[in-house]
Amino acid sequence: MLPLDACVEFDLGREEQFFRSIPQHAGVFLIETRAASDTAAKPYLARTADLRRAAERLLRLPDASSKRLNLRDVATKFYFRVTGSRFEQSLVSYHHARTCFPKSYRGFLRLWPPALLKISLRNSYPRCYVTRRIFKDGGYYFGPFVSRQVAESFANEFLDLFKIRRCQIKIRRDPNFPGCIYSEMKMCLAPCFAGCTKEDYDIEVNRVLDTLESGGARLTAAIEREREAASEALDFERAAALHKRLDKVNGVLRGLPEMAQRIDALNAVILQRAVREKTVAMFAVVNGLIAPPLFICFDASGEPRSVEAVLRQHFEELQSGHPIAQSEPYDTMKERWTEESTPNRERFNLHGEIAEREEHLSLLARWFYSKPRAGEILFRDTDWPYRKILRACARLLAASDAA
Repeated sequence: MLPLDACVEFDLGREEQFFRSIPQHAGVFLIETRAASDTAAKPYLARTADLRRAAERLLRLPDASSKRLNLRDVATKFYFRVTGSRFEQSLVSYHHARTCFPKSYRGFLRLWPPALLKISLRNSYPRCYVTRRIFKDGGYYFGPFVSRQVAESFANEFLDLFKIRRCQIKIRRDPNFPGCIYSEMKMCLAPCFAGCTKEDYDIEVNRVLDTLESGGARLTAAIEREREAASEALDFERAAALHKRLDKVNGVLRGLPEMAQRIDALNAVILQRAVREKTVAMFAVVNGLIAPPLFICFDASGEPRSVEAVLRQHFEELQSGHPIAQSEPYDTMKERWTEESTPNRERFNLHGEIAEREEHLSLLARWFYSKPRAGEILFRDTDWPYRKILRACARLLAASDAA
């Protein structure tokens, strides 16, 4: 996807010319090596803030007392790619690490699956919990979060707003079962001892799904409507209680990062500075997967063409191969959930390679939650935000000129 597009032969007889040919710029490089003694030849892959300095550190004649790694005696070629941002650098490293080290690249990159919320919809009485594993099991996956601790903290506060179960036991609907502390505090519908019907529990699960799907907008809107109706009916006590509940809901939702969405419906655009002047690198995220980049050049000397037209063509090509996942309306969701013949448990089946999705989400989370975060991200709503993309490009180019 992002090749190492430059290669320089390493020749001991012309090493000064070799070092001068490598730019003093950030990038990713790979040193091709030949077998030394009984060791198999393995490439050396790394990223750096200065390609020439990295080459000199690894390929210059070492100090006799130095214990640093030196590849001077086994290096044959120096492949590299100059990058304009740390995000581009991480993607280049990721794709080439997968090729060079297919069995160990996750450990090499320290690329671990991100923390997610999962609602296991194939269970008759679903619960919401934190996980780092994704399966094609029809579950609802929501994230990514910056860490498991943050995800668990949000889940604990979020689930206080609803009455679905948190226990891990197998539900048998036994009236003699004593229940748990949540059922005693009236914070769970208690399906374990038949404290509710299956239909009531399904409705509550739908409320959880609907709230996550809308980022909490539908829940707050429903509470606001109830509060206004109570005020108009002069039921001020109920209106005050609803106002207090609304404050609680807003407090919980403030802890929800913008990146956290249904993972198979995560659509966004990440904009980064490119190496070339007056150019922005645009990385589209389609259904939780990072697409190949589009480099948008704003050089007036180029071919006169509308940038918006270029963007529209790019997104159309992406969507033709990966149709955008659409969220169902709440009413349709509720109907499908309650129909026994066509259960809603299959609605969130993930398509594509699970390992690749986990890795792309991990790369996204690593960049999004980094401090400071370079570049900009814009999320897709009903359509791609073309005007916002153009304004963000202008900001990036202005910042580049100022630097």
